[in-house]
Amino acid sequence: MTSSFTGHIAGLGTSSGVRLVVGVWDESPFGPFADVMVEDASGRRTLLAARQAVADFVSSVYAFDDVRVEPVSVEQGDEWSVHTRSLQLRFTPGPRLWVAPLLGLVPPGLRRTETWAKMCSPVAGLVMPGVRTHGSAGNGRTEWYAAKDVRRLVDARATWEGEELGALCPVEPPVHFGFASSPATPTLTALTSYVRG
Repeated sequence: MTSSFTGHIAGLGTSSGVRLVVGVWDESPFGPFADVMVEDASGRRTLLAARQAVADFVSSVYAFDDVRVEPVSVEQGDEWSVHTRSLQLRFTPGPRLWVAPLLGLVPPGLRRTETWAKMCSPVAGLVMPGVRTHGSAGNGRTEWYAAKDVRRLVDARATWEGEELGALCPVEPPVHFGFASSPATPTLTALTSYVRG
């Protein structure tokens, strides 16, 4: 069985060394939801999820050292805001990256296929360091991504467990939740994620 999750992923780094990956899913087997993956400067990985069912599924696909079930709220606009008990984040999407118009040229029927994701994965890593579009999702699962648009983040500010995280920075070193990192450049990507198995 293949499950699909359609929405956005924001990935960003901070001058404190904490890196954040936010998933905002408009359509999913769990209905609309948002989750946050946090990797601190020491490499400790934490998942923030609003519901236990979501936490159980996400933590079976990706690797974490801690899982916290707490409300995750997201407001979208010129500035996006993400709030949980542990994290407060605001970020501003900027211009589309040069690759965005190319993504729009791919027919939707082709873009959704696992074969296309496999073909694109080596190229994606060259074009956007850290990115892969196809790989193992753990526990015998396979995951692939079909991106539709991507924008650079031009500003962000966040607190994690009450501590200011500092200025917006590249996602360096890459995050280690799954088979791929988010792009090294802080971005907001519109996409569908497919998980089979």
